[in-house]
Amino acid sequence: MLAFVLTLGVLATCGPPALSDQMARLAAPARGRVGAAALRLETGEISSWNGTARFPMQSVYKLPIGMAVLREVDSGRLDLEQRVLLGKRDMVPSGARSRIRDEHPGGTELPLREILRASVSDSDGTACDVLLRLVPAERVTAYLREIGEQDIVVATSEKAMSTGPRIQYRNWATPEAAVRVLRMLHQGRGVSPAGRRLLLDWMTETETGPRRIKGLLPQGTAVAHKTGTSGTADGLTRATNDIGIITLSDGGHLAVAVFVSDSPAPEDAREGVIAAIARAAFDCQGR
Repeated sequence: MLAFVLTLGVLATCGPPALSDQMARLAAPARGRVGAAALRLETGEISSWNGTARFPMQSVYKLPIGMAVLREVDSGRLDLEQRVLLGKRDMVPSGARSRIRDEHPGGTELPLREILRASVSDSDGTACDVLLRLVPAERVTAYLREIGEQDIVVATSEKAMSTGPRIQYRNWATPEAAVRVLRMLHQGRGVSPAGRRLLLDWMTETETGPRRIKGLLPQGTAVAHKTGTSGTADGLTRATNDIGIITLSDGGHLAVAVFVSDSPAPEDAREGVIAAIARAAFDCQGR
């Protein structure tokens, strides 16, 4: 990680073009496809690199799924306290992340609130698929269109993604779309104030990806984020992602999205790229 630290620091000239150029340079160690965007939420200033290219989301898609589920709660069609039955057939395979499966392999019953928290904060694959049973993928994508986002598609489940490395590409987002959705969440568009607070709290509490967006930021910087990670097959890791909202020292907020796809690089290099781009955006747009 030290190599990345040495490349950083406040830019002599700092604006969207300069930051975009720096994103491109910092992406090189991934040796794959990298897309990034940084949006200052109070001003709308945005910088990006490959910002309109499509990348597989992996578990990043649990954020828009969570927003769509909370829309159903707001409308009264679902209730956060309702009990939901999880059967053995709902459990994702052993290679997928799921504390619910590990603790209740034969099935269980949980309140919707806990299932939603597990999906967003723990990145639990079983929880995510149960949410998609309640609010199917096509309804999540329709919700995104309703709130004005065209460049994110939720198409399939965690269980389906575990069947082969190409399936994950069906769930895609562009980096610029990801930061737009983060801005909607921050502004409370498409989700109630109570739902917004829940999601931001869960994203802040998450323990996944500490070396990604948060990796090079000053200690104690508040970050509400959602990671996404694939397995490695045929020498390529298809997705190493992180999107999140950074609270700046001046009280402002910066939405950052970094997607690393089709990379042969080791995990520390992939995560280091995300951390370095996030720090460059923090130094530039956070001044």
